[in-house]
Amino acid sequence: MKKNIFVGLLPIVLLSLVSCQDWLTDDTPGTTKLNDYFSSSAAAVKCINAAYAPLGWEYNTTYFSEWFIGDVASDDTLKGGQNIGDMADAYDIENFKTTANNTLLLDYFRAQYQGISRCNLALTEIPAMSSDSISDAMRSRLICEAEYLRAFYYFRLVRIYGGVPIVDFVVDSSDKWNQPRATSDAVYEFIVKDLADAQSRLPLKSGYSSTDLGRATKGAAQAMLLKTYLYMKDYAHAKQWGDSIINSGQYSLCSKYHDNFTLAGENGVESVFEIQYMDDATSDYGEGDGFTRGSFTQVLTRSRSSQLGSGWGFNKPTQNLYDEFEPGDIRRDETIINPTDEQIETPAQEIYLGDRYLNKKYAWINDDGTFPRLSHATRGPLNNKVIRYSDVLLMYAEACCELNNLDRAQWALEQVRSRARSNGESTALPKFPYTTTIQGATVTYTNTQADLRKAIRHERRVELAMEGGRWFDLCRWGVAKDVMEAYNASETSEVKANMSTFVEGKNELFPIPSKEIELEGIEQNPGY
Repeated sequence: MKKNIFVGLLPIVLLSLVSCQDWLTDDTPGTTKLNDYFSSSAAAVKCINAAYAPLGWEYNTTYFSEWFIGDVASDDTLKGGQNIGDMADAYDIENFKTTANNTLLLDYFRAQYQGISRCNLALTEIPAMSSDSISDAMRSRLICEAEYLRAFYYFRLVRIYGGVPIVDFVVDSSDKWNQPRATSDAVYEFIVKDLADAQSRLPLKSGYSSTDLGRATKGAAQAMLLKTYLYMKDYAHAKQWGDSIINSGQYSLCSKYHDNFTLAGENGVESVFEIQYMDDATSDYGEGDGFTRGSFTQVLTRSRSSQLGSGWGFNKPTQNLYDEFEPGDIRRDETIINPTDEQIETPAQEIYLGDRYLNKKYAWINDDGTFPRLSHATRGPLNNKVIRYSDVLLMYAEACCELNNLDRAQWALEQVRSRARSNGESTALPKFPYTTTIQGATVTYTNTQADLRKAIRHERRVELAMEGGRWFDLCRWGVAKDVMEAYNASETSEVKANMSTFVEGKNELFPIPSKEIELEGIEQNPGY
């Protein structure tokens, strides 16, 4: 799958000539019509593969990995880089100074719609293919993959920008370009519709051959339904889909937490859905919105020190995140590198606004602590784990908690906490209800719904730290303002000097890119 899914742009050219002369109506040599192209199962598969490709895009005119929003905007990380001027667009996101001219947000916005347009092409053409050219089983699977991907792209858009135009057709003429902006509720309903159909006919993970691991599965669609219903605060439906995934028997937790972030652990027992990358020494520097092989994340997040990977030093864990881990939680040192003074070669470039910590998860590190050499100067092969089974369990725990099904919520919470104990000792991370140390203070969680909710939210932060989701959790819980103000108060004087005031009702969303407003005439988000 890692070598087949990113096959580049679909080689379809639409060209016609109109004339009163019969000989001028002949097709231009070399022209491929849609009906001619979609004449085999292989062509349909290539179309779907092309629809996967924008998932992995991280560069166009700037770098736009989703963690620049999901991590950097939150209390989990600081932008990092060489200095505050290194990637100004990310600096603005970090400090709530974002404007509609932010190129990171523009590239991200457009990448998702390129993915949607490829899904729409597949969903228009593949159903019309003859049974002689594609089997009914393959047709059904590919249609469901496209539905899953389209829902995934819209989910990415709606939680960053709010309501966006819903386009479920091929835009093949200028009069179809301008589409009205839908409400967030309407986008979520559209996502649910696509995912519900996709999960009904997609294969289980075990139904794929090893060469196709990484494709959308029934479990991946059900996990996205679980997540989408949490955003909609429909906890009953969220629990329903969580039950389906858990009862499927398709997933389990890795015995070692670190295995999730190794090449050997890719598409493993804990993987529900991950974005596929591969090692390729021939990657070009102008990759971006086109051919995708390696991930920029490895070089972006490695330290600038030659002793720690020779990267660019972005996405630096905060002291606040470091202090969130309880004593005895093995996940802290599998998530964050705390370099020694000897390992820091150029403090002015490696310590960002007082922050020296480094992201360990996606830096790609060997078991002995060394950093594998990147085959290409800017990209690595490590997959992006979008949904892990531990995430599913914690989302399920959240839904059960909100439904006041506390026993079931505690069961799911304990599944995740049990793996995080050092040497399996329950005294390190006690079962709920418990007393522990968080942020240097004694915290007691009693056996109540309110305290269980707090415990689950704490667990999500430490279990999924540096995986790009913290900001979105804060916003959907409605606590972004309170959390970010408390975090800012705890930060260094350098960070405080750069941070703008969080504006409730504005900063939970980011601005619609100004170029898209000019093109489509859609309304801007409040406050921008």
